[in-house]
Amino acid sequence: MLLVLMILGLSALIGTSESQTGCYGNVNNVDTTGASCATASPEGLSYCGVSASQKIAEKDLTNMNTYKTIIKSAGQKKCVDPAVIAAIISRESHAGTILSNGWGDYGYGFGLMQVDRRYHTIVGQWNSEEHLLQGTGILVSMIQGIQKKFPSWTMDQQLKGGISAYNAGLGNVQTYQYMDVGTTHNDYANDVVARAKYYKRNGY
Repeated sequence: MLLVLMILGLSALIGTSESQTGCYGNVNNVDTTGASCATASPEGLSYCGVSASQKIAEKDLTNMNTYKTIIKSAGQKKCVDPAVIAAIISRESHAGTILSNGWGDYGYGFGLMQVDRRYHTIVGQWNSEEHLLQGTGILVSMIQGIQKKFPSWTMDQQLKGGISAYNAGLGNVQTYQYMDVGTTHNDYANDVVARAKYYKRNGY
């Protein structure tokens, strides 16, 4: 009986750990400059940086909460921080609000996480957990690619690099400082990290 209780306790601890940070570093420890003005301005903001990222994430929070259960489930299954998944969803599709029948990016990007049909076989409905598992799986493959490419980076740095690569590919990440050069608006990982920190403070 004691052994069973110990196993259950360990499982609970593991579950808590995964739901908080995942297996790929802690986003709260990742440095970030936040959104560029090129990202913030179309959102109607007169300022840039971390505060802009947080404001955009805040605007998406109510719609994001619609998907909170499947975001957390996908995060647990892939051992990825749900806050990071939510932040990518915010950046890619404003929690689905800018999509047309689940499509965005001129018809190339699919679903909440905007999986590109030119490079991936689309699975699931655009707002399904199956889709989130595919998108999160792609993110994991990018993080793992960065781990191999830059083994001397810390886990937190590799997490940021993987987020950047989710947008522009592994080949685009050349240095830590300039990893976002070549991403959309040259701020992808910095913006996503800042949004993730907001979602982490708000139930993800």
